[in-house]
Amino acid sequence: MRLKRAYDPPSSEDGVRILVDRLWPRGLRKDEAAIDLWLKELAPSDELRRWFGHDPNRWDEFRRCYLDELSQRSDLVKDLRERVRERRHTLIFAARDELHNQAVVLRDLLAE
Repeated sequence: MRLKRAYDPPSSEDGVRILVDRLWPRGLRKDEAAIDLWLKELAPSDELRRWFGHDPNRWDEFRRCYLDELSQRSDLVKDLRERVRERRHTLIFAARDELHNQAVVLRDLLAE
């Protein structure tokens, strides 16, 4: 499974492109994004997203809280885990920080 910013050009190597943000990426047209599936219900809650604000100092706490939120959506996580085993998938996110975002947490959870 790959991770990729929504603003990076789509590639044939991406496979199925899954947007895992609650909000559509600003300034990005849907035809440019080439998103196959938008799983906003697996994105962090608005409250958690706003609190985190992509502050690396809050990363560990964000990760813990987001995993807690995902545990409450275990049926959706299970469905996604089964889906990504079938073929190549890329989790798409809009954050500038490629190391501290929800797609990283979700990828790690799916890899377990």
